[in-house]
Amino acid sequence: MDKQVYDEPTDVGAENGSVSLEGPDGVSVLMTPEAAAETSDRLLDGAAVAKGQQANERRKTERPTGR
Repeated sequence: MDKQVYDEPTDVGAENGSVSLEGPDGVSVLMTPEAAAETSDRLLDGAAVAKGQQANERRKTERPTGR
């Protein structure tokens, strides 16, 4: 099954000591502050890896051929 890739960030807030996430397709999640902080770290790590992958793909397509 193909997963949908979204280009809009998720809304984040705080409610009664929990962190709320409102995302695409009606996603609505409440997390403890600790779970939200760990998720934040994981998102940043994943974003850095994905940015590197995009940069590698751009370099592949920009390389001159014929060597």
